[in-house]
Amino acid sequence: MSDDFRNALETFENPFPDRDYVIDTVCPEFTSVCPITGQPDFGTINISYVPDQLCFELKSLKIYLQQYRNHGAFYEHVTNTILDDLVAVTRPRSMKIVADFTPRGGIRTSVTVEHQAPSS
Repeated sequence: MSDDFRNALETFENPFPDRDYVIDTVCPEFTSVCPITGQPDFGTINISYVPDQLCFELKSLKIYLQQYRNHGAFYEHVTNTILDDLVAVTRPRSMKIVADFTPRGGIRTSVTVEHQAPSS
């Protein structure tokens, strides 16, 4: 699944690779499917990263995230897979993803995952 989804992601060269700066991207219309009930899950994916040599292109991110629309996976799996895919294609200095899912059955869930590149 991840490798197929990952192919949608495109990158471009960081225009300021010698400087640490943070890029924050908010994706408020994320949807996936509960693997048990088949019901849709809705959430907001917040991506914050310090790029190294590459940045991800936003239209490709949108296309990448839309692939989850019919994919059954738990919140934890989705969030960790998104991090793994974005780290694989951009190799950032650091990245943090917070996935805030809308309440279902009176329960709200937020999943936070982080990546820190080894120091050079």
